[in-house]
Amino acid sequence: MTAIAVGLRDPRTLVSPEVCDRLVKLIMRDHDMDRELAERTFGQTLAYLVTAAENPGTPMGPTPAVDLGVHSFVLDTPRYIDFCQEYAGTYLHHIPHLAEERDSQPMVLHGTIQAIRAAGFPLDAELWQAEDVDCHQCYACCHNSPKK
Repeated sequence: MTAIAVGLRDPRTLVSPEVCDRLVKLIMRDHDMDRELAERTFGQTLAYLVTAAENPGTPMGPTPAVDLGVHSFVLDTPRYIDFCQEYAGTYLHHIPHLAEERDSQPMVLHGTIQAIRAAGFPLDAELWQAEDVDCHQCYACCHNSPKK
């Protein structure tokens, strides 16, 4: 049997350097982040959105930290629409949850984390509030775990 090395997908390759730079600057401006955190946030935003596009019908959602990048991207509509067309073939809607709708969030977040890893993207444990990126049990890595 021959082992095949599989590399991680780099979310920065999903958009042009110009779009990446623009969105990083928007995130920095809108959310008072330094460049390093804004770059990480946008990278995880791209990984999340592509994973959602590749898994239509699967309940997914970002953490509040990653959602900051989603909001900045959605508001830059020309670039967001181009991105959606390229990766989903349609507009990827962003539907915020109300407090009373958050009962299923731990399971949704866990599924999102698993799907991003399965899609081959690196996961930023801090932004996904995952204590253990390699977790496989729901409450072991969910940001709003009742065990925290």
